Amino acid sequence: MAAPRITSRAPRSASVLKSRLIAANRAELEAGLAWAGSDPSIEAAAARITGARRRFVLGAGIGFTYASLLAGKLNASLAQVTVVDGTIVRPLDILSDVRETDVLIAISLRRFRGYTIDNALPFAQAGGSLVVITDSRTNPLIPHCTEAVVIDTDAHRTGSIHADLAMHPETPGVSPAVVSLVIDLIATLSTASAKGAGRRFAERERLGSELGLYRD
Repeated sequence: MAAPRITSRAPRSASVLKSRLIAANRAELEAGLAWAGSDPSIEAAAARITGARRRFVLGAGIGFTYASLLAGKLNASLAQVTVVDGTIVRPLDILSDVRETDVLIAISLRRFRGYTIDNALPFAQAGGSLVVITDSRTNPLIPHCTEAVVIDTDAHRTGSIHADLAMHPETPGVSPAVVSLVIDLIATLSTASAKGAGRRFAERERLGSELGLYRD
């Protein structure tokens, strides 16, 4: 006789919370798509990244996760992309040799990390281009940056992501899906017009196949 199948059931409180999170993020994503389609700052930031000789990406806390994602996407087709991780590549390493052709992409979401602010400001003051990706116009880096992408959605302005749904002190003021969307748009636009990007990407694909990196 077969043993009875046991089906676990999530607590009702978890199901209710999940429904609220999905509803909040759906509204925010729809508003984010509308904003991204009409805001020219994304194209301006991508052009600045494409035109640079060296590209550094900075973030702290959750911002570092997004910084790593952006750098990974840019690295597929662009040369000279470096994540400032504070260990292998320290802020001191880049601040001691800033050039006018350099760009620093700082991902600084509320709550703003002092580490990001304190290291991005000297970069701009040294003559490098500073691109800021943020979710608030009150970000202290905005007055000093070359380009600013301020993620702004109708859902954000009306406060659909309630405080009681933010389960981490650094939960962005906008949906993580919208932040990821912005990163993907900037990376794709940056590499689409970069000289040699197609050749570099094709060569990476060839080498990846030869080295057996993927298990398709």
